[in-house]
Amino acid sequence: MNATIVAEIKEKLKEIETRHNVRVLYACESGSRAWGFPSTDSDYDVRFIYALPGNDYLSIDDIKDTIDIPVNEVLDINGWDIRKSLRLFARSNAAVYEWIQSPIVYGKNGDFLTRLTGLMSEYFSPRDGMHHYLGVARNAFSTLTGDEIKLKKYFYCLRSLLAAMWINEKQHVPPMEFAILRTLVTDSNWHNEIDRLLQLKAGSNESTLIKPHQLLNEFITANIAICETQAASAQKKETEKETLNKLFRELIHEV
Repeated sequence: MNATIVAEIKEKLKEIETRHNVRVLYACESGSRAWGFPSTDSDYDVRFIYALPGNDYLSIDDIKDTIDIPVNEVLDINGWDIRKSLRLFARSNAAVYEWIQSPIVYGKNGDFLTRLTGLMSEYFSPRDGMHHYLGVARNAFSTLTGDEIKLKKYFYCLRSLLAAMWINEKQHVPPMEFAILRTLVTDSNWHNEIDRLLQLKAGSNESTLIKPHQLLNEFITANIAICETQAASAQKKETEKETLNKLFRELIHEV
């Protein structure tokens, strides 16, 4: 992590609070840097959850529930309102569950993060999670065709597939980090190849091409099929929302 850029990110978050009259409850890295396989030119994917002043929610008008900052070649900064975030959390939205597990945190306010992570097991739906990650894995795998393919697409596909496999095996929230997800695999040849590709990716750019790898392709094909078979019978949670409503009310009253 570049200390100068991290300082710039934190300064921009302060500017956002002032300009938009919000309180940033939590901010983190959400992309390849947090997943554990950045390239030399990977940007910083900053995501944050914020709260408006309480009275702003007491209106017959809909309120804008995102803050989008113009993207440049280094920074991609985007935020979600707390009400939007908690609604998606209740629906087992994978992005929210990943954000609150990020190993790279740019800021947190009070005990919001602790309280939300403490609710993950109660609200996470294995079936919804498996379908999400399988969809991402299938889409990424569909691009891995031809004589040369983008290296980063292999990791996008593998991380999502491993997340689906994690849910299938353990029936709870998958970790965000690729290094933890890969512990599911026991094949030493597979790990040797992954180590080689991680080293290659760390020293190359986002456009780097490699030749298709038979071992990885067979692994992906076989495990997508297994997870697809199991996804239909995975647990589908129907949860109450009052706990999240209470958290929401407390947070907006603190603004």
